[in-house]
Amino acid sequence: MSDADKGGFISKVVGDKRRWREYKARVRQLPPDYRTAVDAIERYLMHFGPMDGDSATSLFEDVADLFEQAAADGTPIREIVGEDPVEFVEALVRNYSKGGYVDRERERLVNAIDRAARNQPSK
Repeated sequence: MSDADKGGFISKVVGDKRRWREYKARVRQLPPDYRTAVDAIERYLMHFGPMDGDSATSLFEDVADLFEQAAADGTPIREIVGEDPVEFVEALVRNYSKGGYVDRERERLVNAIDRAARNQPSK
């Protein structure tokens, strides 16, 4: 992948590059354990986060806010993410996925099934 292709990919996934770089700089400043947790959340979201670039950037920034505050307060990581980190991240995604492709496809599926069901005779 060329550098130009990488730049386009990053813009699609994370939106504004300046905001992304600022987010990454903030994460680098976290204590090691908190940074490891945020990196893991980021990695998961890059694979499974159904959102557009601007929503993704906002989500990442809010994760950074959350972990910065937790580190400052000495809040244990498990108190932040709970016992099921996947559920924690999925809950975050549900709050930020407006306009994302997964939401559009879910809506498309529901609408298609509704149309198909309306065309069938009732029993």
